[in-house]
Amino acid sequence: MNQIIDPLVLDLVEWVAKAPRPYAEVIDAWRTSCPRLTVWEEAVDRKLVMRTTLEGDGAKVAITASGLRLLRERGRAPGSA
Repeated sequence: MNQIIDPLVLDLVEWVAKAPRPYAEVIDAWRTSCPRLTVWEEAVDRKLVMRTTLEGDGAKVAITASGLRLLRERGRAPGSA
């Protein structure tokens, strides 16, 4: 785990956990060309979020079971306080 990128990946997963986000919105907010700061790519590679298509609603990014488990472990799951 990387001390710099891990908190950002956690922020992305938490943001997506609130509601599935349009894919374009996620990419605009989180994609980077910096090889040292690959937040979106890390979240996908770690299987914490996934791209999906909702009928009639287009491409979305949603949290996975692994992503939700990570948030619960860190006390950041939706509804936890």
